[in-house]
Amino acid sequence: MKRKHTAVLLTEGVIWKQLILFFLPIAAGTCIQQLYNTVDGLIVGRFVGTAALAAVGGSAAQIINLLIGFFVAATAGASVVIAQIYGAGRTEDVQNAAGNAIAVFALIGCVLTVIGLIASPAMLMLLQTPADTLEGSTLYLRIYFLGVPCILILNMESNMLRSVGDSFGPFVFMVAGCVTNIVLDLLFVVVFKWGIAGVAIATVFSQVVNMVLLTVRLVRTKERYRLSFRNIRLKGVYLANMLRLGIPSGLQASMYAVSNMIIQIGVNSLGTVVVASWAMTSKTDGIFWAVSNALGAAITSFIGQNMGAGKRNRAQEGVRQGLILHAFITVVISSLIILAAKPMLRILTADPAVQDTTYQIMMYFVPYYFLWTIIEVLSAVLRGAGDTMRPFLIISLGICVFRIVWIGTLFLRFHTLFVLCMSYLASWFVTDVAMVIYYRKGKWMDRSRQILER
Repeated sequence: MKRKHTAVLLTEGVIWKQLILFFLPIAAGTCIQQLYNTVDGLIVGRFVGTAALAAVGGSAAQIINLLIGFFVAATAGASVVIAQIYGAGRTEDVQNAAGNAIAVFALIGCVLTVIGLIASPAMLMLLQTPADTLEGSTLYLRIYFLGVPCILILNMESNMLRSVGDSFGPFVFMVAGCVTNIVLDLLFVVVFKWGIAGVAIATVFSQVVNMVLLTVRLVRTKERYRLSFRNIRLKGVYLANMLRLGIPSGLQASMYAVSNMIIQIGVNSLGTVVVASWAMTSKTDGIFWAVSNALGAAITSFIGQNMGAGKRNRAQEGVRQGLILHAFITVVISSLIILAAKPMLRILTADPAVQDTTYQIMMYFVPYYFLWTIIEVLSAVLRGAGDTMRPFLIISLGICVFRIVWIGTLFLRFHTLFVLCMSYLASWFVTDVAMVIYYRKGKWMDRSRQILER
């Protein structure tokens, strides 16, 4: 029997069960995406070469994370509008808002394509890209930018489905896109020997496949969020709120990218072993961040629907249960990472120095991931309620700016790996305090009224 993918109305039912069932497909999708990235890097490194791997994953990746990452994050912020309208039961407005959102990000994608085709060499030279990878990086970026409109549309459509309670559909289509990408990588790179161009074409084509599947899903559904092509046009209704919520989310993603680049400078100054160990750490604890982000997305949709429906007490209870659920998941994953760390590191690298240093870094971070619980959950709650500017400011100052100042002062003075790692723990604690203070003031609960007003 064919499974019918229907949206879940998150304004009814047992809260913790709904959060778990809604969150699991999102978490599975992010984990599969991470697995795909590993396989993709393996194919490029083994069949094209080290220079190609540097061209794809070096400065080009930084540009994509900074520029495209801004607008991808903005689609998540914009989908809050749809979640609240859906929760309020306004069918026609859901369809109009959805069409408006797709039109906006399709237009932005086209503008970015033109910018990318023209400015890719200049952006790469600004980042002092090594000469031996400049040509390959330019080729990869220009092909990648051709697919940016599809990338933004598919992210908007995925977030739209999640905002109305369908997390399984985006998961299925993400798996289809990842499988397509791996198959095309093998075909274009291994069989046709297209090199970097083959990698880029495979990436763009798989995103197109993902977008087409999502669009067909939205057009053919009988649910009240059904997408009609006549609704895909620029309109003033809800546009201001989408930009108001989306832009801070994008800026927050960009701030993370900038602060990570500054942190990387500090890591680089500690030597090759530390650089390799720092990169290795992200491969061993990436599962935690994938799961944490997935739960945050689920909570945002839950809060959005309930605030739109006027169920504030249910929304507040969702905050409490979301915190408990995130804390429980954090303890379980952290414990598993610590127990598996040494055997896992022996598999990933044969260098004893890298093994020891990576384990040292992990012990600075992993036991304290519970500090991230408050940041993830409360920022997701505030976004779902339509308040994105305050969490953006709190996180930007408490995490991004705080770490940059730490690197420029304490790290320069003491210049040790311990001091560098402590910038994360200190920034989490400071941001926790600020988040709790703002949340308890309760002003965020009035933000949803601005979205529902026309």
